[in-house]
Amino acid sequence: MPDVLDRSEMAPSILPADVPELSDDECLACLARAVEAHDSARLDEVAALIGRLAVTIE
Repeated sequence: MPDVLDRSEMAPSILPADVPELSDDECLACLARAVEAHDSARLDEVAALIGRLAVTIE
């Protein structure tokens, strides 16, 4: 029987690295605020939040 698994050698997470740990509700709230602001400087944030939600849905 193998010893404790070393998870550091496993495949990387599919969650975007630049999005903080958020619950789904918190993520949706952040996304709503970012979209409501109509600020093109926040497009990367919007894309990351959408990507985080898409991973959750899969």
